[in-house]
Amino acid sequence: MSPSPELTAVQRNAVTELLRVSPVADELGRRFAKAGFELHLVGGSVRDALLGRLGDDLDFCTDARPEDTLKIVKGWAEAIWETGREFGTIGLQRDGLRLEITTYRAESYDGVSRNPQVQYGDNLHDDLARRDFTVNAMAVSLPGHEFADPFGGLADLAARVIRTPGTPAQSFGDDPLRMLRAARFAAQLRFAVDPAVVTAMERMAEDLRRITAERIRDEFSKLMLGADPVTGLRLLVDTGLADQFLPELAGLKLEIDEHAQHKDVYEHTLKVVSNAVGFDTADGGPDLVLRLAALLHDIGKPATKAVGGDGGVSFHHHEMVGARMSKSRLKLLKYPKDVISPVVALVGLHLRFYGYGRGEWTDSAVRRYVTDAGDQLARLHKLTRSDCTTRNRRKAALLAADYDALEVRIARIQEEEDLARVRPDLDGNAIMELLGIPAGPIVGRAWKHLKELRLERGPLDRDEAEAELQSWARAEGLIP
Repeated sequence: MSPSPELTAVQRNAVTELLRVSPVADELGRRFAKAGFELHLVGGSVRDALLGRLGDDLDFCTDARPEDTLKIVKGWAEAIWETGREFGTIGLQRDGLRLEITTYRAESYDGVSRNPQVQYGDNLHDDLARRDFTVNAMAVSLPGHEFADPFGGLADLAARVIRTPGTPAQSFGDDPLRMLRAARFAAQLRFAVDPAVVTAMERMAEDLRRITAERIRDEFSKLMLGADPVTGLRLLVDTGLADQFLPELAGLKLEIDEHAQHKDVYEHTLKVVSNAVGFDTADGGPDLVLRLAALLHDIGKPATKAVGGDGGVSFHHHEMVGARMSKSRLKLLKYPKDVISPVVALVGLHLRFYGYGRGEWTDSAVRRYVTDAGDQLARLHKLTRSDCTTRNRRKAALLAADYDALEVRIARIQEEEDLARVRPDLDGNAIMELLGIPAGPIVGRAWKHLKELRLERGPLDRDEAEAELQSWARAEGLIP
């Protein structure tokens, strides 16, 4: 029987990709063979080679212990790092490639601890058997280029399906994070998850509580940065995994009855995420901050839902409640401040635009919009546009036109007034000199007053600014 066209295609991809890295990989394989050890390109590197997307980070496995690996690569590697040595991994760099070499492993969880207990294995088959999914359980020997696929990973790759080498329960019992990883691969690779794997995820979802927040955060971030995060997010909610670390997501499924109609907040949120993916992909690549803001922008709605006497539903101030909730959740997931701060700002600002089309915005309002957004203005533009999910074509066109007009207006005022650096027309030194006061809280109050004037009226000339300062100081009783 001849091979299927899909298998032939992925095998051709592999040959092309492996030839690109083989000078380094084969040379490394020969060094290990000379020292009496095996070496295999393994896991994600083989998978990505078959998919025609092999990068510059290569993963290898070997029967050599870390100390043996260090001896073999010393003097050959351009740089060596041992940060993963306790897990059996030695990292190095050679000819622009980053290589990680890991001793055959057989670690598993004991059902209590939150990190794996490292145990070295002694053969390739057992190492592949303990890997998460069949598409990651393939290897290529070096320098011999013999292909090992004991669990049918190549066929699953061609079928675009996620399965485990052994039973899903055994795999997830060894490392519960693999359940989240299944959703991540669905998002990254657009693969379907085998029904038996999904069933195990549903039954074992609570085991994810054994995993550290940092490991969950890293996997979740990879999911959010995938080509299709919405598929991964749906899988997390449907299996109950999201309830273990992001319960607010499933909480967006608000009850809708015939007397109190409103937009399906959960489906709306997923559509906003999908829209945001389109914007950041078009502008150079996935943006974690934008995607997280899109995911979390309406999480304050369940807590603020109110039904009026006429059956109308409101969510007053849900953006501010959502900003606080976003900050709390992201902190629990151990995200760094440079992610938390912009996400929180975007969630808090995402409703600011609405009302602009009614002609209510003065130049002062535009200045405040830009100033409050600060360095997140470009993301706020994308989030606001992503938030328009109406199926009413006329309404969608009006909203898009309104925002186009706002961006043009922002550009005009920025050009005239340099909004990126809005400051009072008098600095602190000038305030102290004119009022004859030392540095202190009064200077800060005066500075804030002048900045408010700057936002309200635009730039003032020196005489106007000084007159306004004197008027404020008299009103405050600071001067006669």
